[in-house]
Amino acid sequence: MVERIESGCARMLLVRADAAVTFGTGHVMRCLALAQAWQLKGGDVIFVMAQLTPSIQERLRAESIKVVAVHAVPGSAEDLRQTTNAALANHAEWIVVDGYHFDTHYVSELQKVSSLLLIDDNGELESYSSELVLNQNVHARAEMYAKRAPLTRLLLGPRYTLLRNEFTAYRDWVRKVPERGTRVLLTMGGSDPKNLTPCLLSALSSLSIDDWEIRVVVGGSAENRSGVAEIAEKFPGRVEVMSNVTNMAELMAWADLAIAGAGTTCWEMCLLGLPAILAVVAENQRFIAERLAKIGAAVNAGPVESIDGSSLAQMVVELLNSRSRRLQIAQTARRLVDGKGSERVLEMMRTRGAPCA
Repeated sequence: MVERIESGCARMLLVRADAAVTFGTGHVMRCLALAQAWQLKGGDVIFVMAQLTPSIQERLRAESIKVVAVHAVPGSAEDLRQTTNAALANHAEWIVVDGYHFDTHYVSELQKVSSLLLIDDNGELESYSSELVLNQNVHARAEMYAKRAPLTRLLLGPRYTLLRNEFTAYRDWVRKVPERGTRVLLTMGGSDPKNLTPCLLSALSSLSIDDWEIRVVVGGSAENRSGVAEIAEKFPGRVEVMSNVTNMAELMAWADLAIAGAGTTCWEMCLLGLPAILAVVAENQRFIAERLAKIGAAVNAGPVESIDGSSLAQMVVELLNSRSRRLQIAQTARRLVDGKGSERVLEMMRTRGAPCA
């Protein structure tokens, strides 16, 4: 029996995405941003998930979003059957699919149930037939979706970046760039499966710069908090470790420079005009880091496997000492994202979706 959420003819958004310790947090968080915007318009939201971490489950609960469990291998025929049943039982007006394990068949079959928005990053499916395809990355191009249905509409580029409600207040915020930076934000995403944070923190903390402040954000699904805290204790007053935060926008506004994974966090930093050194934690982040570096909106440190701690520390020192470089990065990044992407996506969904029956 598929659970049905009572909502009358209130507009129902169904999100199919997963988050495990090693992947998926960024996918769920950008879907959460769209879900928040949908709720603000009076709609209801359910997330249908085969995998989720306790921290993601708690975050969705805090947002008054119901989670329906899929008891199947993600992307499988059984997954498709259970997701279809959930969409039908809850009269979903729109379905959002976000994840690399959903193939062309999965997406096209779900589209038969309801209007469908596919959130994509690299244009790797055989073909595209959903009403909308959203690729919010700076490298997004129409050529990536040459094999698409005539009625499929593409939403491409950072203009459509999905940002959570906490970033709304910073749409018109102007960053003050000091002559010399002293505040560093270190975040490797929701899980940090490659345990990069302790290594980077050790490299930074070993520098003899007394007036630095370092704030480390450990994702809610990360398993290395104790190791990070142990390193931080060796540098009292300089390093603060935070876990599973809900005020990332505030922390980004505080910082003069960030060291971060090259995932969805990039677009949050762009809105805040926060100069960033990007580490490529997964292959699907490579295009983001390379493109942002090419246009001068960030610095690309390369794949995590090849990052040398001492070289990275020196890069941080040089950037903090160069106001002109930080200002240039901040201005370029800020021009990419205006924080209104969710509204633009919702407007496209409003004009292309079927009315509630």
